[in-house]
Amino acid sequence: MDGMNLALFDLDGTLLPGDSDHAFGQFMVDIGWADAATWQARNDAFFRQYQAGTLNLAEYIEFATSVWRSRPLAEAEAAHRRFMAEVITPMIHPSALALVAQHQQAGDWVAVVTATNEFVTAPIAQAFGIAHLLAVQLERDVHGHATGRIAGVPTFQAGKITRVTAWLASQGKTLADFDDVVFYSDSTNDLPLLERVRTPVATNPSPALKAIAQERGWRVLNLFTEAA
Repeated sequence: MDGMNLALFDLDGTLLPGDSDHAFGQFMVDIGWADAATWQARNDAFFRQYQAGTLNLAEYIEFATSVWRSRPLAEAEAAHRRFMAEVITPMIHPSALALVAQHQQAGDWVAVVTATNEFVTAPIAQAFGIAHLLAVQLERDVHGHATGRIAGVPTFQAGKITRVTAWLASQGKTLADFDDVVFYSDSTNDLPLLERVRTPVATNPSPALKAIAQERGWRVLNLFTEAA
């Protein structure tokens, strides 16, 4: 694998200047599927916990999927298509697309590694032209309906290392097989993987991550104010 590199991207706050998970919850309120007074407040509270690094992901997944998982899948997918058109597509910046394309054109392996669930993120990864998505997997019942529980190891904090390692192993590879492994992230939740890769890039970093990056000499990329 001489000359081959691996580029890993967090999604929310990194490739997107916002949080798709939180935004999808807000969209559920906007289209009348969730109660604005009670559900929105809890959605906001979970988001603050994520930012603080204290999120109980299992509790959040049960809550976040509760609005749409009891509905027919076709109805939920139609709502997501509206969400993509009305919320996500306007959020996608040319600079983010260019950064992804830069790695793809170089022949790098490219993957999104996100703590947001697969239902929300699969169409977003497709919009970036990224084939490999490592997201929180949702447990499904025998009819294919989400149960509100997580399947397997979630791509959250140290779980991102576990999932990346397993994905590469399924391809017969390890991190050591690549000349360079770069990981772009905005959040201290991703410190385990940032510390594992050869080239960590603090991308649109939170103040806490920016301070760590500056202390350790990591590259800081403000993707939405700089040319990629």
